[in-house]
Amino acid sequence: MMLSLGHAVLAMLHVICCAMCAMVEIAREIRGGQSYMLDAMHIRLLRWATTSAAVSLLVQLALSLLGLEEAFGTEYKANEENELTWREDEGKTKLVPLLPQSKDNKKDGPTKKFTMEEVAKHNKKDDLWMIVDGMAYDVTRYVDKHPGGALPMENMAGKDCTDVFANYHAAKVYKNMLPAYYIGEVSDYKVYPHVADFRRVRQELLRRGLFETDMRFYWKMASWHALLFFGALYMSLGGASTAARMGGAAVMGIFWQQLAGIGHDVGHSAVTHVFWLDHLIGSTLASLMGLSTCWWKRNHNTHHVVCNSVENDPDIQHMPLIAVTPRVFAKPYWSTYYTKWVSMDGAAKFLVGNQHFIFYPMMAVARFNLYVQSWILLLSSERMLYRKVEICAMLVYCSWVVKLATSMPTWLEMLGWLLTSHAVAGILHVQIVISHWAMETYHGHAYNDETDDWYITQLKTTMNVDTHPMLDFVHIGLQFQIEHHLYPRLPRHNLRKARELVQEVCKKHDIHYHEPGFFQANIETMQALYRTALNAKESQKGSHGFYESAIWDGMKLAG
Repeated sequence: MMLSLGHAVLAMLHVICCAMCAMVEIAREIRGGQSYMLDAMHIRLLRWATTSAAVSLLVQLALSLLGLEEAFGTEYKANEENELTWREDEGKTKLVPLLPQSKDNKKDGPTKKFTMEEVAKHNKKDDLWMIVDGMAYDVTRYVDKHPGGALPMENMAGKDCTDVFANYHAAKVYKNMLPAYYIGEVSDYKVYPHVADFRRVRQELLRRGLFETDMRFYWKMASWHALLFFGALYMSLGGASTAARMGGAAVMGIFWQQLAGIGHDVGHSAVTHVFWLDHLIGSTLASLMGLSTCWWKRNHNTHHVVCNSVENDPDIQHMPLIAVTPRVFAKPYWSTYYTKWVSMDGAAKFLVGNQHFIFYPMMAVARFNLYVQSWILLLSSERMLYRKVEICAMLVYCSWVVKLATSMPTWLEMLGWLLTSHAVAGILHVQIVISHWAMETYHGHAYNDETDDWYITQLKTTMNVDTHPMLDFVHIGLQFQIEHHLYPRLPRHNLRKARELVQEVCKKHDIHYHEPGFFQANIETMQALYRTALNAKESQKGSHGFYESAIWDGMKLAG
């Protein structure tokens, strides 16, 4: 079934590519006179499509605002059995055994016992143990088969993975896959009070059926995205003036920014909750947004597990252009994601020293870097799903974007269209980085004790953006990064409900919950970049061919 579906997707992408390129070619042939206004059939079709999408969206919004939609979701009775727990399969809540049944449990003889310290020693790719719900598992032989990539597993090697595992895996993984790797129990396993409360939040979200996706939300999103896309094409191809065509470019940028929210949702299997189906949807969407889901998953899954780790989180590894903290250049470090040494040099000193000036211009063109990163991965030898689908989808995207841009009447307008559309889409990159760049960073790996467990680490390294509910769609779910990082498979439209429960736990345990407004979050990010820039300017060339900062000298008691 998956093979035939993959071929169908490839065929569909080919048809879309041909149709869109033909449309643009017709536009180029028909466009005439000084007004450049097109009254051809395909422009009328675009006008009709834009209007239809707008009407569809308005009707759905009216039904929702008037309370004419039926209530969605199923609440379940409270679970009073300690041996049972709520989990989800394809978004559906299930009450299942807390501990999966292992064949070893049925064997005669005592169960093997391990301490946390003993498990921690098995922290390499070729010797990888982990802890889930107080049970020890040797998953060494599964690392390279992991659908989420090897890096998340390597970064959690020897650690308590209970919460990471619960928030990334369905109930069937516990039942069908985990038992095969069981090796024994952890004798000194303990659950901290705040961790128990955060786990109760997850149980409550499951009990209330909030992990199930309300597809009516995505039907509205489909209409909204269709309105943006067809509206952008209509303005770009049929605009009577340069301003109108540049307006079309801006709308296209908004479309790309908004579509990234859908890509983010399916990347976390938070739409259908079927791993391969959500992945295939994301791979197909590359034909419209130009970004590889395979690349995104490799990068983003790692980011979630090691959020703001200097050596391990790719989302804060941007030397020589940007450093979010002096820790990045205090001493050379080995990037486990990019597998290379990162250090300060003359170019980095200049760029990082002026990063508060180049930050927003860089965000305006950051999308071009994502194109490059996507192609680098897709053309590599690394194992991935739907490589052919994504390559075809990316070629479709390149074809229609290039055709659309070159349909502009002058080269200057072509360049203006590309820069305008990508600069507006750059809002997405600002939305992403303000959630983390002004927050705490750390060296190495977290998840060592109650001061840096899964929940504390996410709260230390992540901020929300205070947003009015009516503007939630603008922020595509990125305004609830705390809740998303704690419970990544939770559908976007239920994150606000989770926020209330998370805030209660934070208040109870006196845990800082950071939620500034959008503009304040930008200010805090710029302040963090400025402080780091000042430190970079003071760095001096050391004896090992790299620049050392005053902080590193102080740590060595030098000078």
